[in-house]
Amino acid sequence: MIEKSAGPRMSNSSAPHGPQRVLIVASFVSRVGNGLFNTASVLYFTLVVHLPADRVGVGLTIAGLVGLLAGVPAGNLADRYGPRTVWLTALAMQAATMAAFVVIHDWVTFTLIATLDRLAATAGGAAGGALIARAGGERPAAFRAKLRTFVNLGVVLGTLGAAFAVSVGTRPAYTALILANATSFACAGLIALIGLPNYRPLPRPEEHHRWAVLSDRPYVSFVALYGAMGLQYQTVSLLLPIWLSAHTDAPRWTVAAVYAVNSGVCVLLQSRIGSRVETPRQGGRAFRLAGLLFLVSCPLMALTADVPAWIAPVLAVLAVVVHSLGEVWESSGGYALGFGLAPDHAQGQYQGLFGVGFDAGQALAPAVLTTAVLGLGHAGWLLLGVFFAAVGAAGPPVAAWAERARRSDEEELAAVGDHERTG
Repeated sequence: MIEKSAGPRMSNSSAPHGPQRVLIVASFVSRVGNGLFNTASVLYFTLVVHLPADRVGVGLTIAGLVGLLAGVPAGNLADRYGPRTVWLTALAMQAATMAAFVVIHDWVTFTLIATLDRLAATAGGAAGGALIARAGGERPAAFRAKLRTFVNLGVVLGTLGAAFAVSVGTRPAYTALILANATSFACAGLIALIGLPNYRPLPRPEEHHRWAVLSDRPYVSFVALYGAMGLQYQTVSLLLPIWLSAHTDAPRWTVAAVYAVNSGVCVLLQSRIGSRVETPRQGGRAFRLAGLLFLVSCPLMALTADVPAWIAPVLAVLAVVVHSLGEVWESSGGYALGFGLAPDHAQGQYQGLFGVGFDAGQALAPAVLTTAVLGLGHAGWLLLGVFFAAVGAAGPPVAAWAERARRSDEEELAAVGDHERTG
């Protein structure tokens, strides 16, 4: 069941624009660094460190799975001691682990450092979610959508910068990328330390416990849906490029065009659409709409294999425009539900589970998409679209279930309070 929030949701007076600007700048800086490193990381580990590609994959899988363990505990720490402290600690740890990548020489050390990095990233995500809830005031979902716009822009700029190091291909060039990413975490932490208030923990009701989120069945159900819908991100970044290169006659530049269009649509529309999706009910409807858009985009992507080479790029771009609209509605709905269904005093804990669900879905996505969808060909694409539509259709019922559970809890607590006052 959903815990009753300790007091009303934070007002706008507790969320001035200053902290929001600081969070935007700090997140933008760190994501530029992510874009620099993530684009070239696999090439660095395989071509410079000379680790076998399959062992790099195993190491990253281990790191990703272990990293999931930090979500809820780190969120609890953020709720108990304040989200800024936990977020700054996570950023400092990421700066250190990233810098350590320049001295690795063997698989064991690589896996250990990658695991520590993922633990820090997961902890930072939980604490960062709690910070967004505090800085966002009465509109945390709208602020999160606005923040995502700048985060996406940062990743795009970083990716463009990484192209230089990849083209040079020397160890010093890759080392510069890694150290630039480490520096971005340090700079983000310094910006947050100077500009963010040290939000105090909110009062917690007596029935609160460290694992309360796991007994909140509506929220756990929503997290499962969000993790499943998260397969759509790698539909564009992984599945479609493989499909275009192996099953169509589209020119190679089509893949770059697909990435550019996806990023552009998200940057241009995320804040605008996100400002219209703020309540859990609106979030459920947005989730459903996203599923329907994916139901259209996936078959369009499959059809690129059945058209002439000069039409395939046009059809791919059209499919990605539709898919990107779905992505914006999906993320906006996810933010509205993720923040709106969580009690104010436990945002860290709830955002921790929210991040774990998303990361788990991303970890499973490559295996699911490359085996099930590619293995079935056109039928696989159609089934993928139907799957997304079914997941999206579950959004409104889950949102309604969660709101009923919240009202029931509030009425029960109000009745207890009345009984104590009259007794």
